[in-house]
Amino acid sequence: MAVPLWQSCLFSAFRTALACIIVGCITLYGPASVQRLIALPAFSYVTVILIMANDATLGDTLRGCWLALYATIQSIGPAMLSLWFIGPSRFSKETTALAVALAAFVVVLPAESTHLIAKRIALGEIVLVYVTAYINGVQTEPLLHPLRAAASTALGILACVLALLFPYPRLACRQVKHDYKLLTNNTLERLKLLAKAICEEDRTCALASVSRAQSLASQRDKLLQNITRYQESVRWERPLIKVFGPHYPSPGEKLEVLHKSLRGMEVALRSIDSFPVSIVDGDLKNGLNRLEEHLRLAIKHRSQCMSLTVPEPTAKSVTNFLQSLHTVPSTRQDLPIYFFLFCAQLLYQEPLLESPTSIKDSSGFDKGLLSCWFTKLRSPMLIQAFKCSLALGLSILLGLNYSKKMGFWAGLPVAISFASGREATFLVANLKAQGTVLGSVYGVLGCFLFERVMAIRFLSLLPWFVFTSFLQRSRMYGPAGGISAVIGAVLILGRKNFGTPIDFAIERIVETFIGLFCSILVDLAFFPKRASTCAKIELSQSLGTLHKSILSLSIVPAGKTHLEGLKMQINQLKKFIAEAEMEPNFWYLPFRSGSYNKISESLSKMMDLLHIASRALNFLEQEFQRNEASWKDVLTVLEHDLGKLKEITCSSIKNFELVIKMKSLRFLEKELEKNNISYDIESGKSPKSTVCMVSSLSEDEIEKTIASYLQHSTNAVDNIYALEGEQELRNQVVLSLSALGFCLSAFIKEAIEIEEAIKELVQGENPSSEINLYEISFLYEVRLLNSNQKRRLPLVFTRISLTLQICFYSDLGITFSVRNRRVIRAC
Repeated sequence: MAVPLWQSCLFSAFRTALACIIVGCITLYGPASVQRLIALPAFSYVTVILIMANDATLGDTLRGCWLALYATIQSIGPAMLSLWFIGPSRFSKETTALAVALAAFVVVLPAESTHLIAKRIALGEIVLVYVTAYINGVQTEPLLHPLRAAASTALGILACVLALLFPYPRLACRQVKHDYKLLTNNTLERLKLLAKAICEEDRTCALASVSRAQSLASQRDKLLQNITRYQESVRWERPLIKVFGPHYPSPGEKLEVLHKSLRGMEVALRSIDSFPVSIVDGDLKNGLNRLEEHLRLAIKHRSQCMSLTVPEPTAKSVTNFLQSLHTVPSTRQDLPIYFFLFCAQLLYQEPLLESPTSIKDSSGFDKGLLSCWFTKLRSPMLIQAFKCSLALGLSILLGLNYSKKMGFWAGLPVAISFASGREATFLVANLKAQGTVLGSVYGVLGCFLFERVMAIRFLSLLPWFVFTSFLQRSRMYGPAGGISAVIGAVLILGRKNFGTPIDFAIERIVETFIGLFCSILVDLAFFPKRASTCAKIELSQSLGTLHKSILSLSIVPAGKTHLEGLKMQINQLKKFIAEAEMEPNFWYLPFRSGSYNKISESLSKMMDLLHIASRALNFLEQEFQRNEASWKDVLTVLEHDLGKLKEITCSSIKNFELVIKMKSLRFLEKELEKNNISYDIESGKSPKSTVCMVSSLSEDEIEKTIASYLQHSTNAVDNIYALEGEQELRNQVVLSLSALGFCLSAFIKEAIEIEEAIKELVQGENPSSEINLYEISFLYEVRLLNSNQKRRLPLVFTRISLTLQICFYSDLGITFSVRNRRVIRAC
């Protein structure tokens, strides 16, 4: 059973509170020599929160020790040289801010080779070392002062290790094993529900089972995310694996290969119009049961990683229920059940008993300590380093102007909340501000109630840690707000001799707001990127990759489907959509999250179908190479049918990509006027073209194209596999051809869904216009053509490009003339 949320929060809060209590006991009640060494106890608490904020394990803490050492070398070493060379007495507000900005630039620049926690610790040390050196002036010891900051960091790491060992070690490997067991049961339960759905007597009951399976798929995503999160920690808990097996496989990847097939079975079931399914009989039901049992044994064996082999049943005993499929279905309506059975067959054929793909080491330190300094410089890295250094320098300058004694609190929140990628600036700043106020208020109340009893102050932190653990998991505050609330309370309740709690809380809140203001100002002033804009760009790129992937589908030769790149782009798109939903609109148009979510869902479904289609094509390609003489005559006909089906989808997807790239209708209209292209884009009056979006095609046209493919597939199977000894191979070819036909048919259906969603997007941005997506994409391409002519391309290439474009659009009934190397639509 899964650990309840309240129990997980309670355990996490207890260990974090214990680590803070260890820091407090040492800094408040430890020997005088130790207290002098720990000159910056505030950063000890901050280090604890940075390491243990995300439900840390022992492996996380061990990794944190290495990251803290690396960060200290990166920040404290240069700081000692700077203080010794310049002298603390010569530091002013301006030179302090400049020193912090330059040091931060060097730390942030190698963005890809340094872990985020190391960057945050290094930036925090930089702020504290330089600003406190300026505050203390001539009393600052150039060499010992940075070492005391490093000792404060070391104390926080030591407290984390001790807290994770008491009362028993919290191991990541144990958490991964537990989650993998849940993931295994989740996979088997999904298969059981889908096998039950195909045997139902009515569609309502079947869809109910499919809905439950989809709900389990959502849980599966969370479990897989959790396993991935702890995977690096397992490496640090098992040094021998790190040394002798650096390519240690992720347990989550063992079941990832099955998810695509189960997803395909869900799509097939939702496409079946009527139940019960005619070809479902007792043999098929028994076959699905045997398949489920075989899969259970294979997964159990793989999860236990035993050397004993599983008594594998023969292929005939598991898949003999497929032997009755001798002929390709004749209609589009019969394709879903064949596709379902093809996915079921893939479950048996997936290489569960082989070693899965190795996971890449994401720690970034295998390349050596100095690798970050030799990382290839790229423009995004320079921009990120520049923005971070400028925000830190500006916050330090303004913070010191407000309060010299508390000036570092303006820069410290900026440093410890540094993000390696883009984030929703206003949203995160708002959450940090609210969290800081909440934590400060709780700290002041705690000091008021337990003014004279320091021990009870520490005990009052425990309920606050429990509360903030829930905050970090909530949608309202998230990690940013929860961590700010924790730090706000700890810094008040865990210290003494810092003045009255109320004055400290007010000054720190003001300084924090100064730092957040500087972060927002720099982000808006230099290379701003709204999440909605990033989502639009990512959507365009995803459509372009999808277009290439579908075009690459071919029996011979099998093209590259770009599935890995498409998966990364779709995941990034979903991330941007989630950020844009919480982004304030201000003077911008509202973000239409509903339309974007529909598109991302269709893209995910098409990506899964692409994976299954590529499996079918791989088998057909192998069969063609084995029996090339027999396939030679029918291959041309099948490829022609495939080309038609691909073109129906790909032509629309290409137009979708062009429409998404468009800034606005007004912008496009002005560009056309500038280039002397006369066209009223908002009139809604356009010539009828023979090739349009997929939605403009009639159902009869699509049905006719698919029927032609199915008929030619049937002829190919009957002609090539007529002998009785080839029945098993014939069944494989029938399933592969049917699965490919279903995928291409489903692509057309999803393209229609995407078209409707994109039309909603464009209509929402232009409510007074009548939207015609084909006209928009057509005119946008004409504008791009004119833009290319202005780049002084060679005359021969220009004429060839214009001729090809004009010939293409002439087929659509639209005529043009060429005047002064510009394309002008005829009146």
